[in-house]
Amino acid sequence: QVQLVESGGGWVQPGGSLRLSCAASGSFASINTMAWYRQAAGKERELVAAITRAGSANYAEPVKGRFTISRDNAKNTVYLQMSTLKPEDTAVYYCAARALGVMNYDYWGQGTQVTVSS
Repeated sequence: QVQLVESGGGWVQPGGSLRLSCAASGSFASINTMAWYRQAAGKERELVAAITRAGSANYAEPVKGRFTISRDNAKNTVYLQMSTLKPEDTAVYYCAARALGVMNYDYWGQGTQVTVSS
């Protein structure tokens, strides 16, 4: 089992920055890919960014060039640096993890709210 705990959410003005963190505990050695998802009110949950244990990352089109995902395997932590935030980035952000060879994300955090408004 893997437990994921997000932190770093909050309120920020448009154009501002935030950094989210996701600390993992438990059987982290089994985890390959970690990801950030988000869900805005009334919308489906969507993938924001994902990163493999080797450091290969991919991003959703709306956040390319503004968000950066990174991970520290020694600390069992994944980060999401968000810059040039827009009101449409407002959502609950979730951390997720999956083992190598597994298609679905089996482990989820509880979510952290990010609000971008003036």
